[in-house]
Amino acid sequence: MNPTSSHTPPHQPRTTRKLIVDVVNARDLLPKDGQGSSSPYVVADFDGQKKRTSTKYRDLNPEWNESLEFVVSDPEHMESEELEIEVFNDKKYSSNTGSGRKNHFLGRVKFCGSQFAKRGHEGLVYFPLEKKSVFSWIRGEIGLRFYYYDELVDDNPPTQPPPDDVPPVSEKPKQPGVVVVEEGRIFEVPAPVDVGHDGSHSPPVVVIEESPPPHVVHYHSEPPEVPGMGPTAISEARLPPEVRMMQSARAGGGERVRVMKRPNGDYSPRVITGRVTKDATERVHPYDLVEPMQYLFVRIVKAHGLAPNENPYVKIRTSTHYVKSKPVSHRPGEPTDSPEWHQVFALGHSRPDSVGSTLEISVWDSPSEHFLGGVCFDLSDVPVRDPPDSPLAPQWFHLEGGSADQHPGRVSGDIQLSVWIGTQADDAFPEAWSSDAPHVAHTRSKVYQSPKLWYLRVTVIEAQDLHIAPNLPPLTAPEIRVKAQLGFQSVRSRRGSMSNHSASFHWNEDLIFVASEPLEDSLILLVEDRTTKEATLLGHVILPVSSIDQRLDERYVASKWFALECGGGSCGGGGGSYCGRIHLRLCLEGGYHVLDEAAHVCSDFRPTAKQLWKPAIGILELGILGARGLLPMKTKSPGKGSTDAYCVAKYGKKWVRTRTITDSFDPRWNEQYTWQVYDPCTVLTVGVFDNWRMFADVADDKPDCRIGKVRIRVSTLESNKVYTNSYPLLVLVRSGLKKMGEIEVAVRFACPSLLPETCAIYGQPLLPRMHYLRPLGVAQQEALRGAATKMVAAWLARSEPPLGKEVVRYMLDADSHTWSMRKSKANWFRIVAVLAWAVGLAKWLDGIRRWRNPVTTVLVHVLYLVLVWYPDLVVPTGFLYVFLIGVWYYRFRPKIPAGMDIRLSQAETVDPDELDEEFDTIPSSKPPDIIRARYDRLRMLAARVQTVLGDFAAQGERVQALVSWRDPRATKLFIGVCLVITVVLYVVPPKMVAVALGFYYLRHPMFRDPMPPASLNFFRRLPSLSDRLL
Repeated sequence: MNPTSSHTPPHQPRTTRKLIVDVVNARDLLPKDGQGSSSPYVVADFDGQKKRTSTKYRDLNPEWNESLEFVVSDPEHMESEELEIEVFNDKKYSSNTGSGRKNHFLGRVKFCGSQFAKRGHEGLVYFPLEKKSVFSWIRGEIGLRFYYYDELVDDNPPTQPPPDDVPPVSEKPKQPGVVVVEEGRIFEVPAPVDVGHDGSHSPPVVVIEESPPPHVVHYHSEPPEVPGMGPTAISEARLPPEVRMMQSARAGGGERVRVMKRPNGDYSPRVITGRVTKDATERVHPYDLVEPMQYLFVRIVKAHGLAPNENPYVKIRTSTHYVKSKPVSHRPGEPTDSPEWHQVFALGHSRPDSVGSTLEISVWDSPSEHFLGGVCFDLSDVPVRDPPDSPLAPQWFHLEGGSADQHPGRVSGDIQLSVWIGTQADDAFPEAWSSDAPHVAHTRSKVYQSPKLWYLRVTVIEAQDLHIAPNLPPLTAPEIRVKAQLGFQSVRSRRGSMSNHSASFHWNEDLIFVASEPLEDSLILLVEDRTTKEATLLGHVILPVSSIDQRLDERYVASKWFALECGGGSCGGGGGSYCGRIHLRLCLEGGYHVLDEAAHVCSDFRPTAKQLWKPAIGILELGILGARGLLPMKTKSPGKGSTDAYCVAKYGKKWVRTRTITDSFDPRWNEQYTWQVYDPCTVLTVGVFDNWRMFADVADDKPDCRIGKVRIRVSTLESNKVYTNSYPLLVLVRSGLKKMGEIEVAVRFACPSLLPETCAIYGQPLLPRMHYLRPLGVAQQEALRGAATKMVAAWLARSEPPLGKEVVRYMLDADSHTWSMRKSKANWFRIVAVLAWAVGLAKWLDGIRRWRNPVTTVLVHVLYLVLVWYPDLVVPTGFLYVFLIGVWYYRFRPKIPAGMDIRLSQAETVDPDELDEEFDTIPSSKPPDIIRARYDRLRMLAARVQTVLGDFAAQGERVQALVSWRDPRATKLFIGVCLVITVVLYVVPPKMVAVALGFYYLRHPMFRDPMPPASLNFFRRLPSLSDRLL
């Protein structure tokens, strides 16, 4: 039905990716030539291609400034490739030039493909040279800049016709390859050869659409049955006589889609065994953590040769579903017989529907509702596609139906479509119209990426030639401050110090902001005179953030002078006139990690600059199965509640959102997602929300309601082990703790358990290097985190479908720093629990010294004698004891990742007034009498804390009073006792002293005095500074 063209299609050029490595310089290399120097050169190895730089003669700080170019053979898997940079000393320039002498190794650096930046985002970074073996002696660092770019390459350029006198060559033209020059030798890399796939399992049709499988696969589940769209409702609708119908027979048949059976239907927390991956970086099955759900996929591509129409659309009807495509609007002058839809439908499918049922696809005209033709399929003949099978190619089908006497000439033409049965793992499902999502825009699943955030450091150095008001009071120094603004962020510097020799003002102060890519904002600096009550603007300067240099390490950034423009006040001149100048140092810090989460639940610690990222150590896989027993969140009809739940998971920069299951208290999502793990000491956050934005009339007023969330720390997961658990969804409201339901998830951390790379992570700093070289203050970092949270929320709110700001703030735990009496109590009891081991040890020792169990006390005496007589066994015995404790507690290790702990959170029996105070706004919105009562309660609590702090201070002051002679008699007694102890220790052997002290401490109660010992009485009588307080 599809006419083929006789002409040859034009050749399309292919895209080639190239990697550029700029070798800039090296610093402080090790001398290796025997004369106190080295003649270094660099060799770069990538994907089997080796290239080298020139040799710098006798230079320990060489400057190369050379670019090495590599061809990326497989751009899709570039992240798994490795670039190795090695530095050698050239033996040709050494004092000993024997033929057997090798080039000395000076160090190397390795990079993975995930660290390569795109052209325009690269930066110069200095990397410390690493050893090749444990016994290597290496020092120094190398400065590199690497990036990649894509370019179009024409493999088959147009050839000129051969001359008449040259006979034609019958040989097949050879495809051009890639020429690589290495150390004076030329190698030709042959061009890749396309190997055709076996086509025995696929029909000989032309592939219209074939998208490569995505890097991250998203999986979705079968929706609940749509109300009012059951078989009864379908049967009551009047069927047009033009479409040939077949009665659907509910007969049992063979299962056409392979369904993975769960061992049991229990969703209580448990561990599924037998699902350990053989390779930590490969997945045994694309959707092995969730239940595969069957769908009937219908891809409507286009039609041609239709009868005259206005706005054609397609109807799809099965025994349980009835959907319509979007109508096609024809442009003026465009032919109306060839509409294009390019729309995919995913209809819930079950086994009884496979036998004897019919799929009807018909084309109609809107608004006249004229029938334009249709096609019928028997569902038992629909092919089954199971990934990683290739996408099914659309085919042309002739439109049939209707009678000549009713609609003469109305039905004609062909329609191009494809029909298959698949699961939520199908590549077409994310873009498909689901049968359970009537509001498509706000109910589809989506993957989001957080914006790339930078720290912008503005160092205000000095300002000159400012127009200061001359009528200042005598002996009054002007108060000049600099106010910097970036978007909604505003920071003001401290008061500038005036120079005695010139009319310049100095600050040398760093102002730090959070900047978000694409760096479209401008930095505004205002120089203000705040000597009087009303601030006077002395000048301003506007700087685009995109023009500021990026710094990836601690290298020095050159400062610049900027002319100030007048903005009114005492400047006198018009806008744009010169009002002085200001000295600034500006840079975008790429070596920091911009915190947008609370530090204790952070999911990523990588720096902003991609070049500084470490290789991934594993893959985190999350299967969101579903939820059980959700509470109604809205009223759908009088007396009936409803919940439209969706799930959001966040780890690193990647956010995922499941589709919304409408009107269901037990939604089943069955979606699976993956993340790259760079640090196991991170937290995965999964939250459940009720969708309100799917309703257009309340989208702007009603935010999505939170149902609950769960946090899973990756380091608590065993490697390559599947955890299938059910967690309670808990929400703390003003009335108290409320259980909203349960969520069922399956999680797996695919990672080599004891490889050196994995174990080495625990010995590395948690944050990037710049956080320790130039640390940020706690209060400053908390303010920057608030700004970063706002930027991430604003960025995700502009997506489609949008992720609400209330969702982002809840997932990022933006209110974790607010005051709460409940959180204070929880932290206090956490401290008590941490110190419980010390209390237990003290009670055990007290029981030993009181001879409550004489056998144990005698054994302790024997052990004490052994340790005293063999003191070299003390340390090994201590570590052996800790080892045995760890082995003993292995029996009681957690079997599943822990969720929210209501007892630890002090949420079981919380006072209602404390909860009301926790949910109060800042500033408070409560009446004055309630605020006064809460303030009095806080004063009582602070008085107890004040007393405890005073007791701690008094004990420390008594220790100082031992030798401070504030109590002369006590000091004389103390130093006298010290002298006696010194003489005794000089005369008596130390082992005898230790045995005597130990046996005295463990003496029988019959030899004890119930009163406190003399040493404790002496210490308590020492003076403190409490009597000097007012």
